[in-house]
Amino acid sequence: MPAKHRSAPRPSRRPADRTRPTVAGMERRRFLGYLIAAPTLAVGVKLTADSVLEANALPSPTPEVSEVYDLSDLLLDSTRATANLITIVVNEDGTVSFSIPRAESGQGITTTAAVLIAEEMGIDVSDVNVTLADARPELLFNQQTQGSASVISIYTPVRVAAALARGRLVEAAATILGDEAENLRTTGGRVLSTAGSSVPFAELAAAAANSVTREAITELKPVDEFEIIGTDTRRDDVVAAVTGRKNYTMDLDVPEALPTMIARPPTIKGTVESVNNLDQVRTMPGVTDVVEISTDAEPGRGTTSSAVAVRARTFGQCIDAVNALDITWGGGNVDDESDETILEQLRAADAPANLPSPTPLDEVGGVVPLATDALGEVGPVEALEQEFVFYWRSNAAMEPNVAIADVRDGEAEVWTPSQIPIVTQSQLAQVLGMTPAQVTVHVPRGGGAFGRRLFSDAALDAARVSQEIGKPVRLMWHRADECRAGRVHPMCISRVKATYSPSLGEVVSFEQRQTSVATDYTESLGDMITSQAAKLPFANELTLSQTVFLLTASVPYDLGAIVFGYNEIFDFDRFATGSVRNLNNQDFRPAQELMVDQLAAKLGEDPMEFRLNRVEDERAKAVLEAVRDEGDWGRDLPEGVAQGVVVHNEYKGSVAILAEVDTRPETAEREIRGATTGPRVRKVTVAVDVGLAINPLGLKAQMEGGVMTGISHVFTGSLHLRDGNFLEGSWDDYRYTRHWNAPPEIDVIVMPPSGDRPGGAGELAVGAATAAVACAYARAVGEMPTSFPIGHTKDVPFEVKKFVPPLPPSPTDGLTAYPTPSAAGPAFNPAS
Repeated sequence: MPAKHRSAPRPSRRPADRTRPTVAGMERRRFLGYLIAAPTLAVGVKLTADSVLEANALPSPTPEVSEVYDLSDLLLDSTRATANLITIVVNEDGTVSFSIPRAESGQGITTTAAVLIAEEMGIDVSDVNVTLADARPELLFNQQTQGSASVISIYTPVRVAAALARGRLVEAAATILGDEAENLRTTGGRVLSTAGSSVPFAELAAAAANSVTREAITELKPVDEFEIIGTDTRRDDVVAAVTGRKNYTMDLDVPEALPTMIARPPTIKGTVESVNNLDQVRTMPGVTDVVEISTDAEPGRGTTSSAVAVRARTFGQCIDAVNALDITWGGGNVDDESDETILEQLRAADAPANLPSPTPLDEVGGVVPLATDALGEVGPVEALEQEFVFYWRSNAAMEPNVAIADVRDGEAEVWTPSQIPIVTQSQLAQVLGMTPAQVTVHVPRGGGAFGRRLFSDAALDAARVSQEIGKPVRLMWHRADECRAGRVHPMCISRVKATYSPSLGEVVSFEQRQTSVATDYTESLGDMITSQAAKLPFANELTLSQTVFLLTASVPYDLGAIVFGYNEIFDFDRFATGSVRNLNNQDFRPAQELMVDQLAAKLGEDPMEFRLNRVEDERAKAVLEAVRDEGDWGRDLPEGVAQGVVVHNEYKGSVAILAEVDTRPETAEREIRGATTGPRVRKVTVAVDVGLAINPLGLKAQMEGGVMTGISHVFTGSLHLRDGNFLEGSWDDYRYTRHWNAPPEIDVIVMPPSGDRPGGAGELAVGAATAAVACAYARAVGEMPTSFPIGHTKDVPFEVKKFVPPLPPSPTDGLTAYPTPSAAGPAFNPAS
């Protein structure tokens, strides 16, 4: 915007210096760790927590809370107290082992850890073996995988442990090589002297070992000397995954653990009143056991209250037996609820604009009346106001909800790909009447997580069945269970009101209030928030959901006075909800960015230039400029094709996404029998800055996955609530982005390092991609969508599967049962 349209520069709401130090300016820091008594070299870490919020840390005027202390800070601070319990071992064969206290669900954290160790130690990545740790209760909050925090939280501890190991190997080699330690270096799993002689790690592992545990000082490798960090590294399990040789929980060889499935109620949180043909079902082919179980983590806390379990020789026999059960079901707690009734209640609970919300949230940003002092005389202002509706979403992963359990002789051994194994262990001990020491929880690699595995439902189901029958079980949820009895992203509305001064060409205020069905954050985040309450602004006055909202919500642009509000309906356990990939921002940011486009239009500005003129973070501006140039913003496009662009700051990173959507009839109305067609995103350009990218190849994959999820959120991915349950009963019904709707072209630009530490990436692109696609679609059709996904309120595009019996029968011939990816109907166009 030309300078003549601006008044005197307004003070920024951001801290005075939000830029990160440049890599070249990094100084070498010293760290304290432990050399652990062991037969071969073993090292640990000792880290001291730095003060995060100091007296002079708050800028003036006050910024949004997430700009000072965000969810990444909370998750990192929660791990500091037990960072010294992370250890690395050098084996006799010269390889290095590390048991990582995180879940590996395809995001590549084991590869990232191997890269960090290889960089510090001077060893090939292939010689670093990273496995997943069993539940270790002494780690407290340091064994949770959520909030895009894994790389952030392990970055320093793992490097310190590896540097300690390198130092001890060098000391041992100095004696053998007859040289000073400072003259030696490590590479390729060997210690080299300046004279050219060397000794392999394998010959040093025992010599470098310690007879007693003692403290030691080490220094980390300077960033400008990195050789592996920052280069593309293929995931350690990618070949096994694409060739079908990767082992998941169901592939584990646990003797006598037979297939087990559950008959669940036909309504949410329904109950079993009686089983009328128990003896008959027990005699069915292959069936070994049929028992009624509780399915609550705690009373009222599970996805259902009670159910009936079947154990048989095959999963097909389990399905047949489950469907043969004659069960008298008791009602659930939301039997009269549907999408329409929930929407009415959300609207009734929504706080009116320009008034304090029913929470203390307004104290953070100040309550409108409008803050116009910085603009001087603004003159007459005009307002834009809009409500956006976001329907229920499933967070089920490609791998079903699974667990193996063997509960016998006063002990329990459970295998499940949990994101919170310590919590899982504690809950198992509680429901089994044991102590945590009697419960072992193994964590296999998982096939996706997305917040679903922040709950222990499958492990609790399996353990209860095993304890009841006294036999091992191999329990799997059916896809119908995932959709109808699983955890869901809660339905919500987001209402935005913005005012602007036409005479000045400026936005005066931006107010956004979100009202949601309550989200259950009690499984993990609740205790973490409590542990860090002294550091969290206003945490003692807010609910868990409001605290999470404050730690993640922000506006990346200078839009005058900014006010946020968040409130919920129902208790947290009325519906079985949970955090889904990118938490609130998958709803909050699309509503926000659509209104930003409206403001740009009202002020006569190009959407890209409007954002560039008002973005307040230099990294955010840089990624915007990158997608503008690489994505060829503003080029001539045919009618019905348009671009949308957004920028998003979260998890210590910045991402800009430019999406191009084709809504022309020849595209949107294309016929692929049984498929979801409609508008197509034909090109996406992403620029991402996470500070320091450890593995750019893995970072690109995370961005691509986030884009696919964003496309689903805009067009087709949702659950339909009707009469107390969700209609979807399979992946056929739940229309996540399909291959024929995926962009033919996705370009991901990884920005040069802007700091010496990594940010988070797993969830970073989801809200941004949803917003970018929504903005592009709005510009292509000339009308702003206000209900998401846009196809949700159309006729249900599938035949609803029966609720009783609870499971769709297994097909005996897949080609005839499923001739197309959906149930052989005409193509579904969500925008028609």
